[in-house]
Amino acid sequence: MSLSISPDEMLVAEQDSTEHEQLRDDESPRSDARFPVLSRAIFVGGIVFTAVLFTVGAWQRRWIADDGLIVLRTIRNLLAGNGPVFNADERVEANTSTAWTYLVWFFSWLTQARLEYVVLGVALVVSVLAVVFAMLGTARLWGGTAGQLLIPAGVLVYIALPPARDYATSGLESGLVICWVGLLWWLLIRWSQAAVVRVPSLLGLVFLAGLAPLVRPEATLVGVLALGMIFLAPMPAFRFGPIALRALIVFVAGIVPVGYQIWRMGYYGLPYPNTAVAKDAGGAKWSQGVTYLWDLVGPYYLWIPLLVLLIAGVVAGFARGFARPRFSVAGLRAWLRSPSAVVVMVLGSGVLLTVYAVRVGGDFMHGRMLLTQLFLLLLPVAVVPIPLRLRKSDWSVVVLLVALIGTAGWSMYAASTTAITTGTKIRSSGIVDERIYYVLNTGHDHPILAEDYLDYPRMRAMVNDIAANPKGGLLLNSPAYTFWYLDPPPEPIPEGGAGHTVFFLNLGMTSMNVPLDVRVIDPMGLAYPLAAHSDRLSDGRIGHDKSLYPDWVVADSGMVDIHPWMPWYLDEKWVTQARTAMSCPQTQALMISTREPMTLDRFKHNLRNAMTFSKYRIDRVPKYEIQRCGLVDPFPEPPR
Repeated sequence: MSLSISPDEMLVAEQDSTEHEQLRDDESPRSDARFPVLSRAIFVGGIVFTAVLFTVGAWQRRWIADDGLIVLRTIRNLLAGNGPVFNADERVEANTSTAWTYLVWFFSWLTQARLEYVVLGVALVVSVLAVVFAMLGTARLWGGTAGQLLIPAGVLVYIALPPARDYATSGLESGLVICWVGLLWWLLIRWSQAAVVRVPSLLGLVFLAGLAPLVRPEATLVGVLALGMIFLAPMPAFRFGPIALRALIVFVAGIVPVGYQIWRMGYYGLPYPNTAVAKDAGGAKWSQGVTYLWDLVGPYYLWIPLLVLLIAGVVAGFARGFARPRFSVAGLRAWLRSPSAVVVMVLGSGVLLTVYAVRVGGDFMHGRMLLTQLFLLLLPVAVVPIPLRLRKSDWSVVVLLVALIGTAGWSMYAASTTAITTGTKIRSSGIVDERIYYVLNTGHDHPILAEDYLDYPRMRAMVNDIAANPKGGLLLNSPAYTFWYLDPPPEPIPEGGAGHTVFFLNLGMTSMNVPLDVRVIDPMGLAYPLAAHSDRLSDGRIGHDKSLYPDWVVADSGMVDIHPWMPWYLDEKWVTQARTAMSCPQTQALMISTREPMTLDRFKHNLRNAMTFSKYRIDRVPKYEIQRCGLVDPFPEPPR
């Protein structure tokens, strides 16, 4: 939806058109001079209004998710000098967004403020900046404020959705991702309309696009498409020639992500975050994905504003003329540096990322994994242009006005709608309104601090049981909320105790309410490689479809493995079999890659084997894992 003429020609044409209209209407230059001021003021007012509305809406629903607290555990270890790890004795990248981890770490180091307040503030700021960047970019797409009003439209659709406001302060990277997308959109539109592209600004753009995999792995699609478009488009003047400039573009775009990727593979022994292994991000669950998509689109009737704004965008684009590519190599290359190419890129990215989200089954948090896709799809109509001077034959204005009124009405409806009413109950689909779930389960309207989650079932009992058992042990959750099962360490117990290990699904609230010397691991494997590399359950809850048996943890932690000291429901035979299964050479190699002290040789070994480690899987049933690895079962079945 861009102009078929150059930016300079566009401005001249707008000025000529205004002058002709002035002569026809016998208006004086002085009376017409107020229109640019008016349109500019309305646009700036729209930005301020939208930003304030989003800020207030997000603040009213402020909270930090359990998954948001997971990030803070890594930051605590960074600040303590233990490195970017979740547990000090195991190198695990438990956070999906590398950029988010280090952004929050930087502001935590800079301000020395409490981590929960830092992440709350940073999340809110980048979320609000995202809609500001989106509006600035779309304003340039439509030619600026000359001769027209730019009214908020698509941004209102986004901020009206309750999930968008929920995840603006959740402590998760959602706000950073859309902020990166919005800034990239704005800079791409500026690049596509610039009469003269300056090399420093071009390199700044490609550096930003190159950060995509560090912002979030799925964002790599957007970054690659943007970089491909820039790389193939005509190059600006460069003293060393276009080939050298393209080589420089590749270098600038790749220096940080490639450098980090090498470091990640050597340090963690994986080519991507451990969360991708734990959730098997390459797996396919199409049926669940469709359910997840409709869980967002259906209850809010989201398809209505998307359809209305699609029509409005097409109408506005036709009213101004499309920049269509000419079917020749030179014509296609020239078209790549045009606003319409940028629009096609962001819309295509939004569609492809939606298909990917549906393929992997979506998520268990209502709406969260579709927010970036929605933001991308709304970018070209973040604001909608309304001409200040109307012609009788200009029927497109009527369509745009109807679209604006309809969008505003839908936004007021959606902002007051609750899609999921089950509260503390998880529906059969596995999808839950995460914020409401924790609000009700903790009894706090705004659960933000780690101690707010002590009122979540079992949390206060965990803290008390750790304090009551200074010798250490393995804590396993019980059906009751008032105590945990404790598997003690074997004698002799070293001076100062053998240390505590907590094995529980909710990593964030657990890890943030215990000291860093308490090892916190989970059956799903977000922070526990052994669980992460177990097989995915075909019928498990989405986002939680791995569940390692606690027998493995008893064997791995070296705690007492016989009754009556071991919790009653654990099987001594299974624990023994788990210990045997863990002796599998490939499993040993995997565990050593994260636990052995980091040396140059260890780094090189991890780097060479990272891809192999990422594909390795174990059977969570010890007996079957023994068979898979070809080991000798300590309890062989008698011959029949």
